[in-house]
Amino acid sequence: MPSALDGLKVLDLSRVLAGPWAGQMLADLGADVVKIERPGSGDDTRAWGPPYLRDADGRDTSEAAYFLCANRNKRSLAIDLTTAEGQVRVRELVANADVLIENFKVGGLAGYGLDYASLSVLNPRLIYCSITGFGQDGPYAQRAGYDFMIQALGGMMSVTGRAEGEPGAGPVKVGVAVTDILTGLYASNAILAAVVERERSGLGQHIDLSLLDVQVACLANQSLNYLTTGTPPKRMGNAHPNIVPYQDFPSADGDFILTVGNDSQFRRFCSVAGHPEWAEDPRFATNAQRVAHRDLLIPLIRQVTVFRTTDQWMADLEQAGVPCGPINDLAQVFADPQVLARGLKVRMAHPLSGEVDLVANPIRLSRTPVEYRLAPPLLGEHAAQILRDWLGRAG
Repeated sequence: MPSALDGLKVLDLSRVLAGPWAGQMLADLGADVVKIERPGSGDDTRAWGPPYLRDADGRDTSEAAYFLCANRNKRSLAIDLTTAEGQVRVRELVANADVLIENFKVGGLAGYGLDYASLSVLNPRLIYCSITGFGQDGPYAQRAGYDFMIQALGGMMSVTGRAEGEPGAGPVKVGVAVTDILTGLYASNAILAAVVERERSGLGQHIDLSLLDVQVACLANQSLNYLTTGTPPKRMGNAHPNIVPYQDFPSADGDFILTVGNDSQFRRFCSVAGHPEWAEDPRFATNAQRVAHRDLLIPLIRQVTVFRTTDQWMADLEQAGVPCGPINDLAQVFADPQVLARGLKVRMAHPLSGEVDLVANPIRLSRTPVEYRLAPPLLGEHAAQILRDWLGRAG
């Protein structure tokens, strides 16, 4: 059976993470994604190591782990966009493309005649997705944008980290480039929306997507906490601004997460903890009251949780239907029975290492499932195939 996006042709001129993540999403769903890279060096992230993929003898290869995370199911073609020959080749490919993804600075491709205005004349059905730090207009449009700085400028770091007055207080970035990842997901959504609309209009369109826009949009309840009160939220460590108790607690052998989402769960937690009177206390009986009196409740809970191990709390709370979880490192994550059962690690053949382990796409489609066809490509690995399949010639 054909994949969900079988027949969709995508040119991925992007590099690093946000654009490649969008391209990988489309590729996983069955699109034919051709990654256009600089001759000689390719995507910047090929060299963003260590760690690097290791060969069968345990020696580092040329492929950084970072590159491997966002380029599965793509084919690679090396083209120098600064040359007339390279520009002609891209335009030839565009004539047969459905989608183009790029993350050059604003106006960066116009000088090569590869901007949307130029290419849409050549192919009016082209869906052209531009990903930048700040968007195509506004006072910051010409600035370069990177995930870390956008997390800071866009407010994420103002609500991430230990609260003022606590040990280790201060702004902290999220441990993965979450703004890039979310931008890639928004980009793939926007592209698919444009594909559906094209079925009605017969025309492509330009998608203007910025890291800053995505970051602000994804602050979600924290943004609305500010917009409805006029008071900027503060850093609260692992605590939740709107739900209590919903944070980390110490156990006899480490820490665990308790996520009490409603009053009935709180009553069950109190019973398991041996303090049913907390659920009857008017200061704690409802979530609104628990939020108001968190400074009283949290120390009481901490005094109790230290007397059982994390595994004991997991067993007792799960039996009572109270959401909770351990704090795992990645070795524990990939050894977790649920992660193993869901097949979140996939192994693919790779020309340099024999095999490479990758993280599975979490989308589960019942009739047109994700297929793992191609490992992240070597630079220019598929040049002959692409020219044959897209242009009908060998070179």
